[in-house]
Amino acid sequence: MNMSDTQGFSAAEKAAMKERAAELKAPKKRMSKAEKQQAARADLEAKIDSFEGSDKELAQRLHQLITSTAPQLEPKLWYGMPAYALDGKVLCFIQDAKKFEARYLTFGFNDVARLDEGTLWPTSFAITALEETHLKMLTDLVAKAVKN
Repeated sequence: MNMSDTQGFSAAEKAAMKERAAELKAPKKRMSKAEKQQAARADLEAKIDSFEGSDKELAQRLHQLITSTAPQLEPKLWYGMPAYALDGKVLCFIQDAKKFEARYLTFGFNDVARLDEGTLWPTSFAITALEETHLKMLTDLVAKAVKN
C-alpha cells in the first residue's frame, strides 16, 4: 500500500499505542515478582470494571473462565486490553466493543496459542452473549492453547 493513500493511524489505534507505552513505563521496577503479578491483576480487573454495558459482564465471565481453566496464565494489560500471558508472551486477550467502535466484544488468541487445525482455524470470536455451549468451547480452546 502506498503511504500517500492512507491517513495514518486512527484515533483508536493511536490511543492503544499510548496505552501500551504507559503500560511499559509503569513504575514496577522495585517490586517483587509477586507484587508485579498482583499489580498486573489489579490493573486488568480495573480495566474490565471500566467496560460498559454487556461488555463488562461478558469480560468478567471470560476472566473467570480463563483464570480457572489456566491459572498459570499471567493477567496483564496489552495495548490497554485485558490479556493473559504464558511465559511472558500474550496468549489471549479481551477487546471491548468501545475500543475500536465495534458492535461486539472480541475474545482473541495470538499465535502463541498454536490452535492450528489443518490449514484454517479461528483466532478470535465476536461475542454478544455467552451460553453454556460457548463457555464449554472457549474453555476447551484455552486449555488446548496452554497445553501446546
